[in-house]
Amino acid sequence: MCGIFGYIGGRDDAGKLVVEGLKNLEYRGYDSWGVACNTKEGAVIKKDTGKISTVDANDFSQNCHMALAHTRWATHGGVTSANAHPHTNAKGNIVVVHNGIIENYQELRKELESKGYTFISETDSEVIPHMIEEEMKTNKDFASAVRKACSRFEGRYGILAFHSDSNLLVATRTGSPLIVGVSKDDGYFIASDIPAFMEHTKIVQYLDDDEMVVTDGKTVLFTDLVTGEEKPKREIEITWSVEEAQKGEFAHFMLKEIMEQKDSIARAVNQDDEQIRTIAEAIKNARGTFLVGCGTAHKACMAAEYFFSVVSEHHVNVTSAGEFKIHHHFLKPESLVIVVSQSGETADVLEAMNIAKAKGSKVLAIVNAEGSTIHREADYTLLINAGPERAVASTKALTGQMAVLLMIAYAMKDKLHDGKTLLLETAAQINDMLNPRYVDHIEGLAEKIQTHENIYIIGKSWNYPMALESAIKIQEVSYIHAEG
Repeated sequence: MCGIFGYIGGRDDAGKLVVEGLKNLEYRGYDSWGVACNTKEGAVIKKDTGKISTVDANDFSQNCHMALAHTRWATHGGVTSANAHPHTNAKGNIVVVHNGIIENYQELRKELESKGYTFISETDSEVIPHMIEEEMKTNKDFASAVRKACSRFEGRYGILAFHSDSNLLVATRTGSPLIVGVSKDDGYFIASDIPAFMEHTKIVQYLDDDEMVVTDGKTVLFTDLVTGEEKPKREIEITWSVEEAQKGEFAHFMLKEIMEQKDSIARAVNQDDEQIRTIAEAIKNARGTFLVGCGTAHKACMAAEYFFSVVSEHHVNVTSAGEFKIHHHFLKPESLVIVVSQSGETADVLEAMNIAKAKGSKVLAIVNAEGSTIHREADYTLLINAGPERAVASTKALTGQMAVLLMIAYAMKDKLHDGKTLLLETAAQINDMLNPRYVDHIEGLAEKIQTHENIYIIGKSWNYPMALESAIKIQEVSYIHAEG
C-alpha cells in the first residue's frame, strides 16, 4: 500500500507540494519515505526511514517545477534509507518511484549487473531506472524507453518516473492504481490516491491497466503501454469535498468513519428505485449469480448470502475473489457476477471481473469510488456513496455495501419500500448508539478485554460473517489474537 505522488507544472514549489500531498496518504501505511526535486542542478533527493509527518515541507523550498514523492512499506529488502524510494540510475537523471512487485527482478538484475550496472539497494524497484537507461542507449526518447523497459517487467505495479534532462513526468500502470489530477492553473498531478492532490484540483483522469501517461506540465498524453496507440480520456469531477477526506476533530480516521455511518447508510439507501428493481430482475433471471469480494467486502457478500436466502428466497454463490477462478466452469453468458469493492481497484476483484467477461457473463459492481476501474468496466454499477474511507480497517463502506445488498434482496420480493424503511430506521438507531454515553460504555468494555491474549467472537446466521469480520478488526487494530 505504498503512496505515490508527483507533480509537474507552472508552480516553482513542487518539492514542498509533493511533501504536503504525501502526508495526505499516510493512512496507507509505510515505514520510509523519499522525495525527488528536479532543479537546475539536476535531481535532488532526500529519503529516510520513519514518518513523513515529522518532515517539514519547507525543507523542500528550492525552486522546482517537477517533483515526485513516495512512502514505502518494505517487501523486498529491509527498512533502510538505501531501500527507500526514489531510486535512480548511476547518473542520477532517471528518477523512479514504484508500487507493486517486479516478479522477475532477480533475473533482470543479474542481466544488468553483467552489463556493468551497480545496485545500492536490495529492492526490486532499482532495476527500473537502470533498465530505462539501458533502453535509452538505443532509443533516446525517455517515454519510449520507459515503454520498452516495462515490456521486460513481470508482475503488477505502478511506476512514476521523471527524466531531469527532458523534463517529462511519465507513469505506467499494470495492476496498481494511478490517477491524474488536472489543473488548468497549476499543471498535472499523478498519485496513487486522490487525497494527495485534492486541495489543488477535483478534476481527474484515470490511468487504466496497461496504459502510460506522459506530461510536460502543459499537455498530457495517454497511450497503450504495449502499442503506443493514443487512448482518449474523459475528465471526471470528484464529488466529495476536501473536508470529507480530513480527520477534523477526530483522533483518527477509523473513529471518524465509524461516527459517519448514520449518514453513510442513509446515502447508500438513496438509490434510484427503478435501477434497484432492474438489478433485482437481472438476478432473478440469471443462470447463476455469484457474489465476489476480498477481505471485508467478502464478509459483506457472506452476509448477503443470508439476505438473499431469507428475504428473497433466492440462491446465490459466494466466493472470495482470489478463489473465483475455480468457478469459471460454471459461468455462462446468462450468469451474473456481483463484485463488491470499496476502492474499485482491488486486484483480485478485477481479475474476477476479467474471468466473468471472458465467459460473456454480466458484471454488477457495488463500489464506493466513483470513476474507479471496477466502476468504469462493469455492466451495471451501484455506488454506496459512503464518501472517502481512509482507515485501513473498513467500517462505513462495509455497512454501505450490506445496505445496498439488502435493498436488492427486498426488491426481489417486491418489497423495496420495506427494505428502505428498515435501513433508514437502522441508520437512526446507529445515530442513537453513537452518543457520548454509549461510547463511554464501549470504552469501558474495551478496557476489560484489552488484557486478554485471545478473543473469540461467536455468531450464527448473518451474524456469522460479522463475527469473522469483528475478529479481523480486533487483530488489525489491537494486534490481539482473535477468531470468529
